[in-house]
Amino acid sequence: MLSVAVVGSGPSGVYTAQALLQQSLVPDVRVHVLDRLPTPYGLVRYGVAPDHEKIKSLQNSLRTVLEDERVTFVGNIGVGGADGVSPARLAELYHAVVYCVGASADRALAVPGEELPGSYSATRFVSWYSAHPDIGADPFARDALDARSAVVIGVGNVAVDVARILARGAGELRRTDVPRAALRALEESRVREVHIVGRRGPSQARFTTKELRELGALPGARVVLDPSELALDPAYAAADGLPGALPLPAVVRRNLEVLRGWSAAGGAGAAGAGAGRAPGSADAGRRIRLRFFLRPVELLERGGRVAGVRFARTAPDGAGGVRDTGRYEDVEAQLVLRAVGYRGVELPGLPFDPVRGTVPHVAGRVLRDGVPSPGEYVAGWIKRGPTGVIGSNRSCAKETVASLLADAAALTRRTAADDPLGVLRGWGLRPVEWAGWLSIERAEAELGRSLGRGPVKISDWAGLLAAARDEKG
Repeated sequence: MLSVAVVGSGPSGVYTAQALLQQSLVPDVRVHVLDRLPTPYGLVRYGVAPDHEKIKSLQNSLRTVLEDERVTFVGNIGVGGADGVSPARLAELYHAVVYCVGASADRALAVPGEELPGSYSATRFVSWYSAHPDIGADPFARDALDARSAVVIGVGNVAVDVARILARGAGELRRTDVPRAALRALEESRVREVHIVGRRGPSQARFTTKELRELGALPGARVVLDPSELALDPAYAAADGLPGALPLPAVVRRNLEVLRGWSAAGGAGAAGAGAGRAPGSADAGRRIRLRFFLRPVELLERGGRVAGVRFARTAPDGAGGVRDTGRYEDVEAQLVLRAVGYRGVELPGLPFDPVRGTVPHVAGRVLRDGVPSPGEYVAGWIKRGPTGVIGSNRSCAKETVASLLADAAALTRRTAADDPLGVLRGWGLRPVEWAGWLSIERAEAELGRSLGRGPVKISDWAGLLAAARDEKG
């Protein structure tokens, strides 16, 4: 038997387990999927926006893998931390360990004022409305949403997600699994203007067209564009099909078509009242301003809190980048969310490349001092960096599993524990297995029923662990 531990139960971890189940080279495989949290699914549970029900339904296919009799979900087991299991000790229990721990840190702006109250990472905001137990109920429930104006720095899907949640009516979120404290805070939010700002042009934005269109479909909100900023982008200004025009990737072309349609519907003029209104949306006082060619240089302060963002105006440099023009613009904001990317975090006991934010590897084999380390592998963002979409993790996992299977003959000659969970318990850890997760699901369904809603997430560690150990189920 080949005994494998997969650390991380998000898409990359579950796809790794699935690839191990589907292969035929080693017919007898046992897979333990470990997670620091008592809940499975990783970013699908704690990173996908609550109103994206189709994407969240991916949990159903991940669930099928985790319910396979050859797979055991082992939650509430930290690896590499002070209170968890070291990679060296974990290696004593299994023939192979695959680390699928993602990229949990956010990238900083590295500008003055970034640490002011009212300035947060978008990652933290997403974790709050997704009920991540590390965040709890407090951060945005107090005064952050007293802001009148919010600036979201970044033009990827995370930026669009957080802007949409800020601009969406809280009543529409009642049918989702948003936790009680977050829903209450969003109901009381005073945010009426949300700026989504990128330092380059619309053709270089990283959002997908579906996400972009959703902004224009929000009831009670409208999208505002500055036609002069759009026209500054050579790709935007050029009509498709003209002689000499460079072909654009399909997603870029579709994005520009959406922006061009909004701009035409709103007429000419600077970004202000009435400019670039998204067709079909009502004006209930909430506006989403899409801004381009602005690079943040400082967060401004008033009364000890964020009061705005100073941007340097940029322009295309003719080589695919941007240059500063020497002009600046201040945008009022009492809430700033940075959404400029994720970054991998070092796992104590594993080698780490601090420049790339990944674990050094060759085809998924972990490298220690440049040499493959027997039985240690990586997959997902900690392997390749925070790139691609959820589906990209499938091919990434398959490559890693192919390497593991090529090593299987040597790996199975090593000793593995007959009962790894028993050993973990002997070390003082309290694993939450699949039955515990099902108990959490029942508790969240009951919480929702008591509130007249569908399932509502439990947002604190104590509540999750109490639900996991509820013997009534």
